[in-house]
Amino acid sequence: MDEKQAEGIIGRIEGILRTLPHRYPFLLVDRVLEVGENRVKALKNVSVNEPFFQGHFPGAPVMPGVLIVEAMAQAAGCLLLSGIEDPASKLAFFSGIDNCRFRRPVVPGDQVIFEIEILSVRRSFAKLHGRATVDGKVVCEADLMTAIVDKE
Repeated sequence: MDEKQAEGIIGRIEGILRTLPHRYPFLLVDRVLEVGENRVKALKNVSVNEPFFQGHFPGAPVMPGVLIVEAMAQAAGCLLLSGIEDPASKLAFFSGIDNCRFRRPVVPGDQVIFEIEILSVRRSFAKLHGRATVDGKVVCEADLMTAIVDKE
């Protein structure tokens, strides 16, 4: 990935929207803080206005674990697709998960930081390790598998 491609996604929602096909209410990455050849750091600001809090759980809102993992997968997609000349022509499909552990709940007002590192790439498949933290404390860790495919 060249420096210009990396700059295009860092700190700008427009860069994320050019890179990922997700849109509200399913876009779960608010900002890319850093991107390198093999790693990305991104964040999600968790607001009480998130639609999933209406039912999960009334009176005790907790971000569903599957959405934390999905946000990690979206951050991984930002990393993998930001290194492609035309990211709009490709899709990153979340294709597997291993060793997933949830350590503490994510609640309204939290800012989740996702740190994703590429472990290996074979053809169009990648294995990555993701970690989600709030205030420096791990809330979730997992090994993710992603397939990069042509959009058409």
